[in-house]
Amino acid sequence: MDGLREDAAVLFVLTTNRPEHLEAALASRPGRIDQAIEFPLPNDEGRRQLIDLYACNLSLSAGLVSNLVRKTQGASAAFIKELMRRSAQFHLQSGEKGALQAQSTDAALEEMLFTGGSLNAKLLGASSVKREMIQ
Repeated sequence: MDGLREDAAVLFVLTTNRPEHLEAALASRPGRIDQAIEFPLPNDEGRRQLIDLYACNLSLSAGLVSNLVRKTQGASAAFIKELMRRSAQFHLQSGEKGALQAQSTDAALEEMLFTGGSLNAKLLGASSVKREMIQ
């Protein structure tokens, strides 16, 4: 960045979900951005790990995890985090004891993709989730 001494030990990290909207003076001038790193959407194994991570010690059957991995194809890590948070909420509200059940995850997906409204779905990144996959 202009104005810093050459020997300044400063690192700027810029993040965006919309690189195409970056100011041209920033994006096209050599030396402004030294390296761009893209973080792709998680693959099957990545989604499996995210589901386990965000389950926060809830018990999940292997079948439920496999089903969620399939249903979240094209989903971001943030979407999976919110899915697991809402699934836990539905699980607690249902009064079910023990392992998380498919009814809770299905209710969370229904709310996130359909009944929560189009703005809710857009803000959660649900537009990238293939809606036919949740059936």
